[in-house]
Amino acid sequence: MKKTDKLHPGEKFSPLTFKQYEGDTFTFGEPGQWQALFVYRGQHCPICKSYLKEIDENVHELREIGISVAAVSADTQEQTRITADAVNPSFPLLYGLDEATMKALGLYISEPRSPSETDHRFPEPGLIIVNAEGVLHLIDISNAPFIRPDIKRLVNGLKFILENDYPIRGAVI
Repeated sequence: MKKTDKLHPGEKFSPLTFKQYEGDTFTFGEPGQWQALFVYRGQHCPICKSYLKEIDENVHELREIGISVAAVSADTQEQTRITADAVNPSFPLLYGLDEATMKALGLYISEPRSPSETDHRFPEPGLIIVNAEGVLHLIDISNAPFIRPDIKRLVNGLKFILENDYPIRGAVI
């Protein structure tokens, strides 16, 4: 049986810098603010586009409670442009997630089913949330495109965490 690396809640997160579709860079995981990083499969995935739209419909609620949002894929800048045109998100779309980083984040990685799907390996969905101290607070990793957190439930859960100083769960290694 192969072993996978996992992120562990309660541990300090080593910040990662990604390229933004618009040309700037974006650093995820630096202390100072709660941040949510949604990992999506790529422009070839219609479920991803739908989910990115759901995130965008609720991003204002996340911002109101002090959580910044970004989404990342292994796509190229041009593939990310296709997603940006389809979704028109009000949060940063990041690209160029490499396999070493996918593995370090504990993401499941898939091969394209055919060259018409995409031209590279890609991550399956994930969500990583770091708190203002730069510590991993919530982690959700999936191995299929249709298993993702319900956005409304996530927003309500984050509100509860912040309002009640709810502790990090699942930190026993």
